[in-house]
Amino acid sequence: MEQFEKNDKMAVMPVKKLMLAMGVPMIISMVLQALYNIVDSAFISNMAQNGEAALNALTLAFPFQMLMVAIGIGTGIGTNVLVAQNLGLGDKNKAGKVAGNAQFLAIVIYLVFLLFGIFGVRFYIATQTANQLVYDMAVNYLTICCVASPGVIFFAIYEKLLQASGHSMYSTIAQIAGAVTNIILDPIMIYGWLGCPEMGATGAAFATVIGQCVSWLLAFLFHLTANKNIPKDLQYLKPSADVIKGIYAVGLPAIIAQALMSVMTYGLNIILVSVSEAMVTAYGLFYKIQQFILFAAFGLRDAITPIVSFAYGMGNQKRIRDGIKYGLLYTLMIMVAGTVAAEALALPFGSLFRLSGETETAFIGAMRIISISFLFAGINIALQGVFQALNKGLASLTVSFGRQLIFVLPVAWGFAQITLRFQITGWIIWITFLLAEIATSIIAYFLMKRTNRFISQFKTA
Repeated sequence: MEQFEKNDKMAVMPVKKLMLAMGVPMIISMVLQALYNIVDSAFISNMAQNGEAALNALTLAFPFQMLMVAIGIGTGIGTNVLVAQNLGLGDKNKAGKVAGNAQFLAIVIYLVFLLFGIFGVRFYIATQTANQLVYDMAVNYLTICCVASPGVIFFAIYEKLLQASGHSMYSTIAQIAGAVTNIILDPIMIYGWLGCPEMGATGAAFATVIGQCVSWLLAFLFHLTANKNIPKDLQYLKPSADVIKGIYAVGLPAIIAQALMSVMTYGLNIILVSVSEAMVTAYGLFYKIQQFILFAAFGLRDAITPIVSFAYGMGNQKRIRDGIKYGLLYTLMIMVAGTVAAEALALPFGSLFRLSGETETAFIGAMRIISISFLFAGINIALQGVFQALNKGLASLTVSFGRQLIFVLPVAWGFAQITLRFQITGWIIWITFLLAEIATSIIAYFLMKRTNRFISQFKTA
């Protein structure tokens, strides 16, 4: 056990307790990440003029924002898994190389988003709307988020490095600091308080990126001071093809899984606008609210991944199975609570965001119907974390494609055509999500049965 002297919590703490010790801070961190988007929407929707148009603009920008987060988090997950595995093996030098290469990748990723912010935003927004007011707001908002995106990219890397070595509380502190900064700056910049010019949706973008940069800088500081078991010499920043390949062997499926959220939302925007613009606004707002629940499950998944991955590095079957068992149990508890909350808060949220009649009706329908799918979504999300931890990237990717693409866009399109042809209310489109999660959970069950045979080869203690 000497090799685990500085990582004894990951190696010897009972998994039931370890899952809570790591999971609660990660859940808080992910929920706060969701808070960035919902806080912007809350302040934007209550603007004196054009509040609903601005809310629509944020909805159109949101898929690409999710893509940015997807690439950052996916790279971070690949880093997290490899660092945790190498720490589990006692190979600190390899862990340092992985961490250094991840930081190099963050620089490259930022440069790509910078170029998109300068040259690609206008075309992207134009594919989703012909409303000039909404177009202008969305272009301004997304340009700022892309050009000033180092905060969201680098924080994703340092967050996962802290989590990989069991320091999830520090990443949560950094996330809280950024969220609080965003909340404080939002009304000041949107409404023009305290002498600041009134900037509307543009102000929301500035508040968001400033908050992200605060989180990034604090997480970097904590990485330098708390992650003592990860070497930080500058030599580790030198890119290594083998290390980068290893990061993306795990991280690419995670990126695709996260990016599918972006593709799904973008595709749904196009499908829903064929029914009505109110459906687009309603779904965009609901999606941000449901993130509080889904991101809580993602937070626990991000505890499942390093715990199971560390146990995988140790070759300890019992800790692997305990990680799966308690990960599924705690995730289901979160989703039950989330379903109850969504059903109870449908009407109050409709009033809070000052939605018009048609938009409010569509939004309440989404809250009431889609929330039922959370129970099945929880199973799928938890098992994605298990598959990632055990280097079963294809299985994780299969689950992601099922719940966010294969069983969503074609079904939603079909329901939209029924709505238009028979002139019925568009609420039936929301059934798509329940069907998608149920179908995917069946596939995940069979993938897990196969994975159980793989787990059986390890020692039991």
